[in-house]
Amino acid sequence: MTSIIKLHTISGAMDESPPCYILQIDDVRILLDCGWDEKFDPVFIKELKRQVHTLDAVLLSHPDAYHLGALPYLVGKLGLNCPIYATIPVFKMGQMFMYDLYMSHFNMGDFDLFSLDDVDTAFEKITQLKYNQTVSLKGKGYGISITPLNAGHMIGGTIWKIVKVGEEDIVYATDFNHKKERHLSGCELDRLQRPSLLITDAYNAQYQQARRRARDEKLMTNILQTVRNNGNVLIAVDTAGRVLELAHMLDQLWKNKESGLMAYSLALLNNVSYNVIEFAKSQIEWMSDKLTKAFEGARNNPFQFKHIQLCHSLADVYKLPAGPKVVLASTPDLESGFTRDLFVQWASNANNSIILTTRTSPGTLAMELVENCTSGRQIELDIRRRVELEGPELDEYLRTQGEKLNPLIIKPDVEEESSSESEDDIEMSVITGKHDILVRPEGRHHSGFFKSNKRHHVMFPYHEEKVKYDEYGEIINLDDYRIADPSGYDGFPPMEEQNKENVKKEEPGTGADRHTNGAQGDTDVQLLEKPTKLINQRKTIEVNAQIQRIDFEGRSDGESMLKILSQLRPRRVIVIHGTAEGTQVVAKHCEQNVGARVFTPQKGEIIDVTTEIHIYQVRLTEGLVSQLQFQKGKDAEVAWVDGRLGMRLKAIDAPMDVTVEQDAAQHEGKTLTLETLAEDEIPVHNSVLINELKLSDFKQILLRSNINSEFSGGVLWCCNGTLALRRVDAGKVAMEGCLSEEYYKIRELLYEQYAIV
Repeated sequence: MTSIIKLHTISGAMDESPPCYILQIDDVRILLDCGWDEKFDPVFIKELKRQVHTLDAVLLSHPDAYHLGALPYLVGKLGLNCPIYATIPVFKMGQMFMYDLYMSHFNMGDFDLFSLDDVDTAFEKITQLKYNQTVSLKGKGYGISITPLNAGHMIGGTIWKIVKVGEEDIVYATDFNHKKERHLSGCELDRLQRPSLLITDAYNAQYQQARRRARDEKLMTNILQTVRNNGNVLIAVDTAGRVLELAHMLDQLWKNKESGLMAYSLALLNNVSYNVIEFAKSQIEWMSDKLTKAFEGARNNPFQFKHIQLCHSLADVYKLPAGPKVVLASTPDLESGFTRDLFVQWASNANNSIILTTRTSPGTLAMELVENCTSGRQIELDIRRRVELEGPELDEYLRTQGEKLNPLIIKPDVEEESSSESEDDIEMSVITGKHDILVRPEGRHHSGFFKSNKRHHVMFPYHEEKVKYDEYGEIINLDDYRIADPSGYDGFPPMEEQNKENVKKEEPGTGADRHTNGAQGDTDVQLLEKPTKLINQRKTIEVNAQIQRIDFEGRSDGESMLKILSQLRPRRVIVIHGTAEGTQVVAKHCEQNVGARVFTPQKGEIIDVTTEIHIYQVRLTEGLVSQLQFQKGKDAEVAWVDGRLGMRLKAIDAPMDVTVEQDAAQHEGKTLTLETLAEDEIPVHNSVLINELKLSDFKQILLRSNINSEFSGGVLWCCNGTLALRRVDAGKVAMEGCLSEEYYKIRELLYEQYAIV
């Protein structure tokens, strides 16, 4: 028996768009990744929106936005509600990626595709796994198990092995890296021998990488020449993936006194840099054996950086010591984030250097610079940034908003509060409402931004207020008793800061930076955000800085990938995520050197990769199901079915809006069904006994029924040698002996071990 297996390529086929696929195993639909590009392509989401409520599970392979960027939108806006599986680092670092992505776009415009609350909600649904941990799906996915294996591209990167019980295995392996790096081990594809179906990419099929030593020397030379020429170096990296390799390498380089780099500043700049490094410190067991042994032996944490300064805003960069700087900043495409801001400031200076570490989507600023890096070239950019309202604009804004914003804004204290005050006084000072009967001490009166028209009592501030109540008594307002928590837990924000009101009015330094203030000991508790505005201007920039691309993307090159495919020898291969030329290179290699059936789907195509042919799915009508007589077998219940193949205009017992894509008949809106036969049409059939009985197990059953038995020459003798049970060909059991009461009793026990249909 073989399952019907199909793959729907929503995105990432015959091009380098983000990977997003639906794997269908019989009726179970599994979403493999849900990446989103830098431009947030709405066409891709439009197709996924039609499928989101049919999904039974989601598997995430890497933590970057290119593999899970659409997850907050799917959960927060489209209502995705099914189990989501990822490794622990993909869960943690993926959250950092999405925080940084949101803040980078929010600081440049009104970003409303998803909010930080959507990010939190999406990641709360993730089931975290470890490598080689096998998990069985539940519900419709019963019988299917998934196992994450090391992919080597990013920390926690996953090759998914999907197995249906008793059938062949499916391997989903994209963006893997077989080479060992400073902080990661290579992938574990060699453990998989001859999988039934391999889903792999052709992203690097025609790409030859430079040797690691030459690549590292190229980067060091660029940095040394630039800083010694009194220039700054901008290295465009991601948020929490490949940046760890570069950060670890550069910190080691700065430690070397002979390099002469200790005199220059080295910084890591993104909205969540502190948390990224803290998470990296706690995930050493997911990294290379070399780092793991060093940590276990000398307890040296490789991410306890001594020379890298963690920055969360451009203001932090400006506070660094004067002189040349090397800044690792996000995002790698230069479309948003701090890399775009620093590019605008540094591109015109010929002494500066801009290093791009990975390929991005066609049409991004980073790709345009790589393809045309002529010195003195002029480009026009839209410069958008968010700034706080000040002066007359702030007054006008507050006047128009009035009391609606009054609960959301607290005017900061002019004078610093005395540190000698007791904790009780601090707690009582933030309690407000009708139950507050304390007179606030002088110098600590919070009047807000608006003048109060209420009459202030001279002495005891008593104001009679009508108490609201219901059948249970007085209605309690929880906000009256809520105490502001001045610090988050483990660098995460207080719960009050995670509400939706605050998300709508973020400012630089108060959004994703809320995850870092507590950890850095910042005592200024900014409970509520100030109003901001967007400034948009078009600026012509003359690119005089040196533009160089140095490959740190951490994927296997084309030659190595083809060798790995030859070793795996899969029976069937689906080639995805690559240019048309690259896809054909991999397909041709698999056909000629591996001997596999190869599929190269187009974007949006549904391909059938079922092993057997002439297999169809049919739906049983209610009348037929009600007539079935199920018999309990070893692990399941079975029944004999007699019916007539029919065809109906819609799926039986299925919602009207469910799209069924089984074969040509169903594309026309018809569904194959199995209809009930009349009683005189039901043919007679011989009884079928279903089970694989072991005589050793049957001996225990006889013993429980007080029947003695023993083995002799592979024959089970019962009743003092008067009855014999022996296995014959085709797994049948033969019973010989004299007819007696014991004979019929043993035969009845024997029949009970089978499901008879």
